[in-house]
Amino acid sequence: MMLSLKARPLFSSSFFLAFSPPKRLSQLNLPFLTRSPSRSSPSTLSVSMSSTTPAQTIEHVVLFNVKQGTDPAKLNAMLSGLSALTSLDTVLHLTASPILCNRSSAFSFTHILHSRYASKDDLSAYAAHPNHLAVVKESVLPICEDVMAVDWVADHVPIPVGISPGSPVRITFLKLKENVTDEAKEQIFGVVKGIKHNFPGISQITCGENFSPGRAKGFSIASIAAFKDLGAMEAVESNEELVNLQKEKVRDHLESVIVVDFIVPSSSQSSSLRPSR
Repeated sequence: MMLSLKARPLFSSSFFLAFSPPKRLSQLNLPFLTRSPSRSSPSTLSVSMSSTTPAQTIEHVVLFNVKQGTDPAKLNAMLSGLSALTSLDTVLHLTASPILCNRSSAFSFTHILHSRYASKDDLSAYAAHPNHLAVVKESVLPICEDVMAVDWVADHVPIPVGISPGSPVRITFLKLKENVTDEAKEQIFGVVKGIKHNFPGISQITCGENFSPGRAKGFSIASIAAFKDLGAMEAVESNEELVNLQKEKVRDHLESVIVVDFIVPSSSQSSSLRPSR
């Protein structure tokens, strides 16, 4: 199955919907995946749903660019290895997928991982686990030419903690201009938090400020929005008047924006899925 990447202008019509300088790949220590309550086959990528509600939620998103021309068997080995880490204990939710649409012409990311944790300590424990480190060293770094990661404390605990398979999801990262005031940041967060009321097709949305600046390429505000279906996502694109109104509220504070869309895979989808260039 081939999923295409598309580049859009900096201020895509939906840049506000789902909001971290690069590091040498050999030095990366990235917590890529999370745990599913029921273990999935290493050959598939899955979504996990936690049966309990944590006191807080840590959002962790990794974007990575697999080298062009990579042997599909090596890509499959990478994703299978990452998927096998779902047995580790500190994770609430995971989804890993090819990127459906990359709306940021400055970056060429091909795959995404989104995971959730109950605390920063849980995320740190996962990152330091020897099984995770082995997969990153042996299967991820040899085939990836660029990786970035953003971590934030969600502004509220999403219920359910997991995102349903088949759901379209939009991630947005914002890089702010220098000397942006705290008041301006609060204005940006206010716009994001109010989006769900304007677009009822959004089933979940969280936002927050990145707390891992060393891996985030200067992007500091992040959000993730899950939609009920593709029609709900498309409805956002078609409401230009409301979209433009939201953009005007924050445009003067932004230097750069990354927006990527993906579909939460079902357990039946093969980990060998890769987008076309």
